[in-house]
Amino acid sequence: MRILTLTLIAAAATLSGCANGFLSGEKVDYRAGARQTKGLDVPPDLTQLAREGRYQAPAPVVSASGTTASPAAASTTPSVAPSTVGGIRMLRDGDLRWLQLPMPPEQVWPQLRQFWLDSGFTLEVDDPAAGVLETAWSENRAKLPQDGVRRLLGGVLDSLFDSGERDRFRARLERTPTGSEVYISHRGAQQVISGAQRDDVRWTLRPTDPQLEAELLSRLMVRMGSSIEQAQAAAGQAAVAAAPARARLVADAATPSVEVDEAFERAWRRVGLALDRSGFTVEDRNRTDGVYFVRYVDSQAPDERGFFSRLFGAEEARQAQRYRIALVGGAAGATPTVVAVQTAEGQPITAPVGGRIANVLLRELR
Repeated sequence: MRILTLTLIAAAATLSGCANGFLSGEKVDYRAGARQTKGLDVPPDLTQLAREGRYQAPAPVVSASGTTASPAAASTTPSVAPSTVGGIRMLRDGDLRWLQLPMPPEQVWPQLRQFWLDSGFTLEVDDPAAGVLETAWSENRAKLPQDGVRRLLGGVLDSLFDSGERDRFRARLERTPTGSEVYISHRGAQQVISGAQRDDVRWTLRPTDPQLEAELLSRLMVRMGSSIEQAQAAAGQAAVAAAPARARLVADAATPSVEVDEAFERAWRRVGLALDRSGFTVEDRNRTDGVYFVRYVDSQAPDERGFFSRLFGAEEARQAQRYRIALVGGAAGATPTVVAVQTAEGQPITAPVGGRIANVLLRELR
């Protein structure tokens, strides 16, 4: 009888995992992982610091600041491939996908927030004023080996299994003249084990997974009323062929800057994704003026802490500094667009950290 009970439990868990992975070949299951990894932190350059209350808007509504496109950048570039589903459009530009919704952010926000909670995530950033939700580091339990022992005992002895990987997601909600846009970005970490005794365990970044971002956008489409078939079609759409963007550091600029061979509108989206994927805290943005207000932890600053302090105590030991990322595009949508790193007050940066931030952006924008 005990064996039969264990088998039924394992079968139920397996069926649940299959249902949860209906939009992709690889199943996705963060419900168990959220409980397993609550409170986990990784080294400081992977950490999202908590915002200070005095910089948050007092009213619990999604901010409208900075989300209206500038006149020179109001049109969508031809390189964007749309897929329309009942008023909801998934657009794709290279590996960047996002949703266009005909509802204002105030209507989208509660559903977006509940989507993450129902998917099993713990929210570490829940900021309607900035339009940002960010999850804690969570484990995708569907990646665990599904051998006979795992299928039989996984539901009973689940804590004994670990994939050695963690994922973190950020959802950014922006207001547009016709409704809202939702962007989802992924960051991944993995355990690296080394040493003669295999006892040196470190957490390091692993590459961003655009397909995982597309999977969650598809699930969000279903949450907002689309059918599974419609969401699958939208996620699988092919991007319109476009010449790869080219980016370069600007020599002899007054402040560290990157020049991107893109019109303002496309550059704005790509810089936003670069900031999200690179772990910047976007406190606010002004699309009309082309400015992101960010905080950044300089990973090359001196750090005298020990290994375990770095792993679990990142928030107490390092202070994120505030900067501006300013975009200046050509007139009437012309290229290129210059992305400048500035101080919090909008002045040129002379400290080495400015160059390091520019190089982080360059890696994502090339």
